[in-house]
Amino acid sequence: MGRFFTPSTVRAIGQILAVSYPLLALSAGARSIYQLFFKPGVTDYFPPTLSAIAAAIYLVATVAFIIRKPWAWWVSVVALSIEMVGVLLVGTLSLLMPEVIGRTVWHDFGVDYGFLPLVQPLLGLVWLFWPDNRRLFITSARPSSPL
Repeated sequence: MGRFFTPSTVRAIGQILAVSYPLLALSAGARSIYQLFFKPGVTDYFPPTLSAIAAAIYLVATVAFIIRKPWAWWVSVVALSIEMVGVLLVGTLSLLMPEVIGRTVWHDFGVDYGFLPLVQPLLGLVWLFWPDNRRLFITSARPSSPL
């Protein structure tokens, strides 16, 4: 992965992800719940529904990061890939058709969240595909041999 991603850089990415994914899951979930159920005058349920989808993806990724099993690695890769496509699609559409997309976690590529929704899946995929981390998911599934 080149000179930019060293083992210490990847460890730092893992620490960032350990904080950012649960935090964004909570934040996006609270945002969508507020917009869906408590904000007066909401007539368009599309933006808060997109935020709820983002929150669900963040939650799935958080849980899958914690569970060191091969299936969890695949779940994480799929969740982060869907997240990346969602951020790019919603971000682009929010610039082209802001009246349709509205204010979601992913509008303008996550501007309300410091663009973390745009950067986070990239960092997550780097972390997941880092050979040492990938090995952790694979080797934890193997039964240990008695010595």
